[in-house]
Amino acid sequence: MTFPDITPALRAAAPELRGRLLANAEMAPLTWFRVGGPAQALFTPADEADLAYLLAHLPPEIPLTVVGLGSNLIVRDGGILGLVIRLGGKAFGEIAIEEGDRLRSGTAVPDVKVARAAADASLDGLAFYRGIPGCIGGALRMNAGAHGGETTDLLIEARGVTRAGEIVTLSHADMGFAYRSSGASTQEIIFTSALFQGRPGEKAQIQAEMDRVTAAREAAQPIKERTGGSTFKNPEGGKAWQMIDAAGCRGLRIGGAQVSEMHCNFLINTGGATAADVEGLGEEVRRRVKENSGYELHWEIKRIGVAA
Repeated sequence: MTFPDITPALRAAAPELRGRLLANAEMAPLTWFRVGGPAQALFTPADEADLAYLLAHLPPEIPLTVVGLGSNLIVRDGGILGLVIRLGGKAFGEIAIEEGDRLRSGTAVPDVKVARAAADASLDGLAFYRGIPGCIGGALRMNAGAHGGETTDLLIEARGVTRAGEIVTLSHADMGFAYRSSGASTQEIIFTSALFQGRPGEKAQIQAEMDRVTAAREAAQPIKERTGGSTFKNPEGGKAWQMIDAAGCRGLRIGGAQVSEMHCNFLINTGGATAADVEGLGEEVRRRVKENSGYELHWEIKRIGVAA
């Protein structure tokens, strides 16, 4: 599918734009599932000021979508209408250790890199990020967590840019964190950096914890496959994978998509899957779990775009 080219209109509206703007940009290579159609327009801003400039001049009728590393994402086969923004480069990829056992990170930084930087600085409390695929921007929106830790446990404040182009700072209370979500996820804010509170620790002990997290992931999750991480949120007091397994879905396939044999809360692209295969498989899993247990699973993976 090819969309009408809106990049000339965007450049006309924001002639001093410095970042990279592409028409009908392929999105599949930017997602871990490696599926999906193009973005009508894809923008990678040069820095926060460049991002704010474009948003301040973005026509209100143009839909806006933000993507990160694409680890927890299905882009549908028809692609994404409007403008897609993907942060990257030095401006959004830096980490700084600050006074008071604090760490500041750009939102394009992979979670694992934050965990490593904290360990190198003997900052405890951030090792759980070693086990989360994705970047800090996604962690803020989803209150990402694993192995006993969550983003809400650490965040002091987050900085971002609104749809109107205003640079804002949100406190922890402003974020409205809940299980695998935040109130900020309903707001049109593109996060650019985050400040975390660590605590003094022993580097060797922190590294040992990170090694434990790594070993646990490698033993239990299909991390070498084309996957999007945990597909469904865990129900209160239970495990999604157990419900999926009990419903007979382990190894279930639709087209090139399959429920992982190793961990059945993971969907994988075995090769040649379409986004429709992956999403359709997820919906079939939800149907079978509902039929078997009466429980309705809720997607943890974000699904965006239009069907082909």
